[in-house]
This record gives sequence, C-alpha cells and structure tokens, in this order.
Amino acid sequence: MTIERIKEMRGQVQELSHYLQIKDKEQQVANNQQLSTAPGFWDDNDRATQILKETKGFEYWINLYQTTVQKLEDFVILFEFWKDGEAEEKEVIAAYEQAKITIDDLEFKSTLSAEEDELPAIVMINSGAGGTESQDWVEMLLRMYKMYADKQGFSTQEIDTQWGDGAGIKQVTIEISGSFAYGLLKGENGVHRLVRISPFDSANRRHTSFASVTVYPLIDDSIEIEINPADIEWDFFRSGGKGGQNVNKVETAVRVRHLPSGIVVECQQSRTQGENRAKALKMLKSRLYEEEIRKREEIKMANNSQKKKIEWGSQIRSYVFHPYKMIKDHRTDFEVNQTQSVMDGELEGFIKSFLMWNNAAENN
Repeated sequence: MTIERIKEMRGQVQELSHYLQIKDKEQQVANNQQLSTAPGFWDDNDRATQILKETKGFEYWINLYQTTVQKLEDFVILFEFWKDGEAEEKEVIAAYEQAKITIDDLEFKSTLSAEEDELPAIVMINSGAGGTESQDWVEMLLRMYKMYADKQGFSTQEIDTQWGDGAGIKQVTIEISGSFAYGLLKGENGVHRLVRISPFDSANRRHTSFASVTVYPLIDDSIEIEINPADIEWDFFRSGGKGGQNVNKVETAVRVRHLPSGIVVECQQSRTQGENRAKALKMLKSRLYEEEIRKREEIKMANNSQKKKIEWGSQIRSYVFHPYKMIKDHRTDFEVNQTQSVMDGELEGFIKSFLMWNNAAENN
C-alpha cells in the first residue's frame, strides 16, 4: 500500500462518479423531492408514481457511491494513522480490502446502466433434442437459477411448466424478482451444453445434452408497448400437473400467440383465467420489448469498431462433468473446476465476467 495506490483508487472512484453522473442524479433527486411536496402532486397518480420510482432509482446509485467514498476514506484515515504509528497494520489491510471490494462492486454494478436492467427477469428454459437427458438438464438448470436467486435474496415464481414424460422438464418459465434481476441474468441467454455420464443409461455411457435459456425483462407500467388486438390469438386449456395429470377441471391456463412475430406465451400460475390472461399479456409485451432491445444492441455493435457477435441463440457455456470437471463460458473464457458449487447457484463469477466483457466490448 502506497500513496500512489491511494491516488489510483481515488481516481477510479472519481471516474465512476462521472460515468454514473452522480451530481446530476443528486440534482434530479432534489428537484423531484420539491415536486413531491407541491400541491396537487398526486392529482396525476401515474406521473407521481413514475417520479417516485425515478427518485428511488437515483437514490440507489447515490447511496452506493457514497458508501464507496466512505469506505475509501476510512482506509485513507487508517493509513495515515498507521504511518504515524497509531494504528496496526492488520487494521489498515482490512480497511484496504473493504475499500477495494466496495470499489470493485460499484464498478461492476455500473455496467447495469440500461433502463431495463433494474426490472424483474423472466427466464425460460427449453430442452433440446435428446428426450429424457435434455429434460433432466432443464430441471438441473431450473434448480441452479432458483438457488442463485435465493442467494441474492430474490424471489422466484414458476409461471408455466411442461413436465417431461417420466422425468425432467420439457420447458419451464419462471419470474425472478429483485434489484437488477434482469441486468444480472441477461448474459444467460443462449444454449447451455452438458457433458456427463448419464444416470439414465444402464451402460454408463457419456452423453451430451443441450438446453436453451431465454431471459427477458418483465416490463412495468413505465414502459409502453402497444399491441393491436387483431394481431393476437388466445387459447385456453386446463393447467397440467407433473406427468401430465390435469390439476384443474376448468380451463384456467392461457396461451397467447402474437401473429406478426410468431411469439407464443403460456401462463398457468394463477387459479383464474383472468389473472393468467393478464400475466400472459404482460409477458408478451415484455418479449416484444426484448426484441427491441436486441435490435438496439445489433445496431450498436454494427457501428462499433470492435464488432461483437450478438448470438442470442448460440452455445454460450459448457458444463463438463466427465471425463473431467469444468464449466466454461465460451464468450469470456471464464472457467471454474468446482462444478457442484456452480450447480448450487454460485454464478457470480460467470455473471460478473460477462458484464465486464460486454461493457468493454460496447465501449471500444
């Protein structure tokens, strides 16, 4: 630890302040707070709600930045005390590590600056060719994402599940809610490949299975997506339980098809058709919004001197359990040998490496 290192850390925090436009956010919070105390503020409920939501978002970044500054200054003060013989070296080292972790965390989270990043995530997992093998892989991935969400303090809710014939899941859609759920999980889009000794093969042969993961933001009322009623078709059916057994005797589950895009959304989480219909329509709007995000990213990358392929449906990660243990992301080359911890929801390394890689590619 040297004076130069302190200058470097302060410079890093200052750059983050400019990048996150902290001063502008502080000014906007002050303006919004003044608006919220004005007479008639709640006369327009939608506008008032949007202003309060905007304020909460700005305050999140301001508080995160202020915490980072405080951790850095705590370290600097202890460093000065240590130089004067008034603090122990282990205290200074601990303060340094805390400051470094906080700065790294702010830098990491600064990659989540898109409007949609803070929204809940809809995660849809589909089995590939291979029957039971791929369906079991879908169930393993579902468990992995649920455990990741639990570790982050996020909530999860299954929206639609199509069970396999005998074992596993053909397709499942879950909603994951929490701060920046979509921003953190958006890099999971793509094909996930599993190599293992099959538990379903009596000859103990090695099998390769594939599952596709689609992640899109669940939009709220602040994002308007118009859908022409003539462009959609509705189907209604009974909700199904595991093994295909009907668990309802009325047609509460819904399927909505958007004719121009071909997008199909199903929902059977609620006990009433009306609730499932409303949820399905919201999910359809979210899928259409995701299409706009994808087009925006493609245009951005087409104009980028360091062109990065936007391959939402390509193989992004391999999970090898045999003949050796390794999980590797093919975009970032990040890999780990602790396969069980990843399957137990330890995805932070993969998520962080993708976001930093993606951010660097966009800015070059």
